[in-house]
Amino acid sequence: MRHNVDGRKFGRNTSHRGALFRNLANAVIDKEQVITTVQKAKEARRLVDRLITLGKEGSLHAKRLVFSRTRDPNSVKKLFSTLAERYRNRNGGYTRVLKLANRRYGDAAEMAVLELVDHLGIDRKKKAKLPKAGDVKTEETKQQVTQASKPERRDVFNKFRKLFTGKSKISDASARGGRGGAFGGGASRKTPAASGGGGSKMGGSS
Repeated sequence: MRHNVDGRKFGRNTSHRGALFRNLANAVIDKEQVITTVQKAKEARRLVDRLITLGKEGSLHAKRLVFSRTRDPNSVKKLFSTLAERYRNRNGGYTRVLKLANRRYGDAAEMAVLELVDHLGIDRKKKAKLPKAGDVKTEETKQQVTQASKPERRDVFNKFRKLFTGKSKISDASARGGRGGAFGGGASRKTPAASGGGGSKMGGSS
C-alpha cells in the first residue's frame, strides 16, 4: 500500500515522468498558459512555483538548479528577469488551475488551464505575415492573382438546360412552320399528289 507516498505516477517510469513535468513547466513559463488534464496541472504547478521561487533568489546556484530542472536557456532567462520582477512582492501562489467544462474527446478526461497569475493579456489573434522587400506587388497584380486563385464556378445544370432549351426551340419552330418546320425552316413539305408528278407507285398520272 502507498502510505505517505507523494506524487502521481501517471503510468510512466521516472525518466518519462520527469520529461513530462519538464515540458509542462517550460510551456507554462514560455506561454504563461497551457491546457492539460487536472491531475497533470496540479502536479506541474508544484514544479513551476518552486522554479519561480528560485528565480526570485537570483543567485548563481539558483540558476544552475533551474537549468538542471528545465534544460532550457530561454526559460532560465525569463525566470530570472521578467517573472522575478513580476512576482517580487508575492509570497508564493504564482500559478492557478482553472477547470474546464468540456472533457477531452476519447477518454473523457477532466481538463483544466494551468496559468500564471497576473500574466499579461494573451494575444490569440494570428498575426499577418509582412511581405518581403522583393515580393512587393501592386494592387492590380494582387487582384489578378486573387482572381486567378479563385476556382471557376461550374454550372451543374448547364447540360440539362441545353437539352430543354433545344426541345423548346424545336417545338416552337414546328408550331410556326407546320409539319416540317423543325427541319425545313418553316416551309411545308410537298406531297406527290399535290405537285401532280410522281411515279406509278405514288399514285400519279402515267
